Amino acid sequence: MAHSYVNILIHYIFSTKNRNKDISPDLQDRLWAYMGGIARENKMKALAIGGVEDHAHALLSLPSTISIAKAIQLVKGGSSKWVHETFPLHGDFAWQEGYGAFSIGVSQVEDTIAYINNQREHHHIKTFKEEFLAFLKKHEIEYDERYIWD
Repeated sequence: MAHSYVNILIHYIFSTKNRNKDISPDLQDRLWAYMGGIARENKMKALAIGGVEDHAHALLSLPSTISIAKAIQLVKGGSSKWVHETFPLHGDFAWQEGYGAFSIGVSQVEDTIAYINNQREHHHIKTFKEEFLAFLKKHEIEYDERYIWD
């Protein structure tokens, strides 16, 4: 075969540092769009990006040339830098170091996009901690809760 054809779908979940509520509603739309631009510039496809004041979700299709870790490093690092440069009042904004990355299949894309787009409603019912632990359990990822939230 002369070409490579790849569709690696990853649902990322990541929090602001200390889960501070630093992503104000007026910042959210601009930040999500900017993160989508970072993805596009790096040959990723952002299918959905959203979240609430203390965390974000991104459903990205990765090219074969970018690892799961590199993709989130580009998105988090670039968006944090942009917030600092564009919004001086958000000088203390930062993402938590870690993240969750969960693979999904093509049949789950629509539901995952809807889930990401409905974060505000979803978090009237569940906290970020409850949500993240549920993802770890669903994907059968072993963890020690003492080390998740630092």
